[in-house]
Amino acid sequence: MEALGVPWFMAVRLLGPPVFLFVVGGALVLWRRPARSGVIWAALAVNLTAAALPFLWIGAQILTDQAEQTVYGLVMTLLQPSVVLLAWSLMLWAAVSAPASDRRTRAGGGGRTTTETERAPENIG
Repeated sequence: MEALGVPWFMAVRLLGPPVFLFVVGGALVLWRRPARSGVIWAALAVNLTAAALPFLWIGAQILTDQAEQTVYGLVMTLLQPSVVLLAWSLMLWAAVSAPASDRRTRAGGGGRTTTETERAPENIG
């Protein structure tokens, strides 16, 4: 990190929480096996990528020698929050939407259990 001109404590401060979220979230996905685990893995990976974008950007600027153009800085300023928004939108979608198997069960049975569908109507009174 020192070669990029970024102190180590800044790298740890910026990358630490997303790495922790990736590790703990990944452990929970492996332990609990949610219905949309692929989307959750994608959201965790996109969030980690968004945290690494500034360092990738600094490296790209060093390699291409384009650090002095402000339009590139503006693009990066807008790009990282957009990638973070994408990651959290994926996570929200995974949490809120019902998996396809639940939709088929609801459509076919109307949400009733088998004991409710087998009962005959009774006239009481």
